[in-house]
Amino acid sequence: MATCRLTLLYAAAVVFSLYPLPAASRLSPNFYDDACPRALPTIRFVVFAAIAREPRIGASLLRLHFHDCFVNGCDASVLLDDTETFVGEKTAGPNNNSLRGFDVVDEIKTAVNFACLGNMVSCADILAVAARDSVVALGGQEYEVQLGRRDSRTASLDDANKEIPAPFFDLPALVSSFDSHGLSIRDLVVLSAAHTLGFARCTVFRDRLYNETIDPDLARYLQLQCPSTGGGGDIPAPLDRTPATFDTSYFEGLRQNRGLLHSDQQLFAGEGGEAAALVRYYGERVEVFGVDFGDAMIRLGSIAPLTGDDGEIRENCRFVN
Repeated sequence: MATCRLTLLYAAAVVFSLYPLPAASRLSPNFYDDACPRALPTIRFVVFAAIAREPRIGASLLRLHFHDCFVNGCDASVLLDDTETFVGEKTAGPNNNSLRGFDVVDEIKTAVNFACLGNMVSCADILAVAARDSVVALGGQEYEVQLGRRDSRTASLDDANKEIPAPFFDLPALVSSFDSHGLSIRDLVVLSAAHTLGFARCTVFRDRLYNETIDPDLARYLQLQCPSTGGGGDIPAPLDRTPATFDTSYFEGLRQNRGLLHSDQQLFAGEGGEAAALVRYYGERVEVFGVDFGDAMIRLGSIAPLTGDDGEIRENCRFVN
């Protein structure tokens, strides 16, 4: 056993010496090509397998990346567990009992560390690649992920509570939130369409269901599952008609006043303005939407990354080294 362990350590040392990680401070799609060419195929294999077991996990992995990047940049801070001396972001209002997929990230990290014979791929990059692979696995278009992020050693519960757009935001608040992160109104509309995947809990859409104008057939159906008072808060409902397929039915739903979340329907409120025009535009152009979604995801993934000598590459995504 000892001989086997020494052999593995020696092999890892050889790999590190032959293929040192790039020291560049800019993100690049080729960051791991020499250091660990098996990194991205390994991530894709684990993501595809997880989605085959449970299609909902694709939306969860996509959401993890978004919630990470909106809080002090794409640095995997959202993955840090609380400890006796540290409070992370998992218990923030937008995340608590809502974010999922942490176990899949753990599975990816273990597989990638094995494939690379060492701790070479950051958890922040894993989130970015897993988000892309989730989109592809569920029918969306391929796009090239920029790589080279490093992981933070800190997280902020307060910032997570403040920075992540809420499902009750009106359009001006959404535009302001995205603008503060360097994202345009086009990015807002395109990235909101990630809600073509997944589900939301009754507690998140209950107010819209009983206090706003919504498609009557959808309202009657959802009211049976999500009462105005009492229990049912955790009962999920699909965000659009095809919650396991990456398509443009999200935009169709907004045009029919079937947006499940207040913040989603706000994109088509009054049927006027730039956001509403973009909803109509993308709803009629599937391929254009796919390309623009990929471009917007690249911009999202480029929000304040740690690179070069900043941060670290965590051995375990839940804890600092």
